[in-house]
Amino acid sequence: MSDPVSALGGQSFDGFAKVSEIGPVGMISLRCKLAEKPLAAALKGIGLGLPDTRRILHKEGRSAGWMSPDELLIILPYAEVGDALASLSKSLANVHHLAVDVSDARAVFRIEGAKSAQVLAKLSPVDIGAMAEGELRRTRAAQVAAAFWAQEGGFTLVCFRSVAGYVMGLLSASAKPGSELV
Repeated sequence: MSDPVSALGGQSFDGFAKVSEIGPVGMISLRCKLAEKPLAAALKGIGLGLPDTRRILHKEGRSAGWMSPDELLIILPYAEVGDALASLSKSLANVHHLAVDVSDARAVFRIEGAKSAQVLAKLSPVDIGAMAEGELRRTRAAQVAAAFWAQEGGFTLVCFRSVAGYVMGLLSASAKPGSELV
């Protein structure tokens, strides 16, 4: 098996905020009715809990994010995806669900710094300033599908790998020194 390679090789940009591609990251798209009783136990089996609507939970290097009424995004170390999929499959064997490794289909970026919210505010139809830490939004960055959440010191953004270069260009242009919002 070959070693995982991130979409942009860890490219970064320093402007009034720092933008960095942080892949490769393990990701599982889990679709099922979130009210299914075995789901909480299945998530606990991989070290996570069930997030509330539009929230992301972080625990010991793993995260579970609410993506829609029937979808979670599980984020964990790349090497642990196979074991997590096996655990979820076993725990949810009697529940209609779909758990898919999407690690290599996504790119992940960190936007950090005191003015990091301004970078996303220029690109997304979301009131970024009103976002609480741990709040997740599934929306767009310019015209590209994206999900992002507020974390201490900035934001994390996930998009499709096929548009990673475009998104890096958007984020970099948005963080260009001298382009801060008033």
